[in-house]
Amino acid sequence: MDLECYAITSRPPEIVPGRPERKWMDAFHARHPYRCLPLTMANTTGWELVCPMGFTAEWNGGKAVTDIKLIPDRPHPDFHEFVQSHFSHGVITFQTGYLFRTKPGWDMWAGGPPNLPKDGVQALTGIIETDWLPFPFTMNWIFTRPGRVRFEKGEPFCFISIMPHQQMELVQPIQKALVNDDALRDQYEAWMRERSTFNERLAKGDPDTVREAWQRYYFKGEMPDNLGPVPDTHTNKRRLKPIKLGR
Repeated sequence: MDLECYAITSRPPEIVPGRPERKWMDAFHARHPYRCLPLTMANTTGWELVCPMGFTAEWNGGKAVTDIKLIPDRPHPDFHEFVQSHFSHGVITFQTGYLFRTKPGWDMWAGGPPNLPKDGVQALTGIIETDWLPFPFTMNWIFTRPGRVRFEKGEPFCFISIMPHQQMELVQPIQKALVNDDALRDQYEAWMRERSTFNERLAKGDPDTVREAWQRYYFKGEMPDNLGPVPDTHTNKRRLKPIKLGR
């Protein structure tokens, strides 16, 4: 499948595959959050659009467009086309620089980079029908309080992924009792026993357990006590393709 990215400016922002690294994750002892596979998979399941320049945004709490000040680190010919105060009410609007086109039946999910909190401002999320839409969308962030925020050059301001257009409407959530599914219940109980035993040994400072540091069932795609097969689709590292030039 192709994700077509039609540049609508002469110097559109760079698009790169989602990067797993987060400074707050690096700051943990032994970089512990990287052991959480759902975090790193979310960080890399999409593409980042990154800021072509650094700038500061200030909001005084007012509702007018002029109540937001946008100040580039240095003069840049594209700055005021790239980021503006357009919707007022403390909203910062970014132009992606692209018209995106997906295959029939696929939407684009656009929002802030996953697991990358930013103090004082929150990314807004949108779902766009890019399988037919002939015009671009904007990426918007809203101040959570009056103040000042920074966007650095190379920092992602938008994170895009794709999703089936109407398949979500076909999904039927069903609540079930775990005790009625013998195989799944046995797998769950085996995991609970293994987890409790491991944590008890870790708390007591058992040398082998301390050296092991964490259980790797999910990361490695293994079942506790080998109860049941793991699908061949399991992955612990996402490798999305970089953008390439086309006609």
